[in-house]
Amino acid sequence: MRRLRLPQPPPHFPLVWEPGDEVELRPTAEIEARAAILHVVLARCFGMPPQAAMSWLLGSRLVDQVTPPEWQFVMGGRGDHRSFVLHHDAVYALAWLLGLSKHLDPEAPADDRLIELLPNLPAGETFAEWRSRTLAAPRSALDAATVLDFYYCLDWGYLEAERIGAPLPGEIDANAIGQRRWALEWAVIFRGPYHDPPAGWEEVDLST
Repeated sequence: MRRLRLPQPPPHFPLVWEPGDEVELRPTAEIEARAAILHVVLARCFGMPPQAAMSWLLGSRLVDQVTPPEWQFVMGGRGDHRSFVLHHDAVYALAWLLGLSKHLDPEAPADDRLIELLPNLPAGETFAEWRSRTLAAPRSALDAATVLDFYYCLDWGYLEAERIGAPLPGEIDANAIGQRRWALEWAVIFRGPYHDPPAGWEEVDLST
């Protein structure tokens, strides 16, 4: 945070975890499914027909993992289009967790190759075919938790910098940082006396 010249969280800023907590990642297939679903949502933002999107999700057996707001957008275009476009950086963070992207640099935008790392929807690549092609090598839970802790602090720092008009360190803004944190918060699971059961995608709390 100091190297990036960002405001630093106050001393009372709550911790992501408590001493003695255990950490794990969600199952790889679940992270892959979430990345694929968000990829389809983004494709709808940029012109994929609703019937084609529904057909792909049905054929990939992912419909039951699509959230109600996502389903309403995919099928009827209902919802905040801009908020769904922002999910690009959430997908980027999921790709990093799966070992498909090499870095998650807060100063840099998403990898230019991100679209190549995801299912090739125009070519009709199925979810199963994509999984076979990519052969994910997920990050360790400890590495993911460390990066989550960093992005948890970055989220505060970027929002505070924008609030006071301080310069940002790189090419992305607080929205992109928040989306990456969203994906990390969802994928990293802490077990301990002060943690609730893992939250669904739409229930992730980014208020702190």
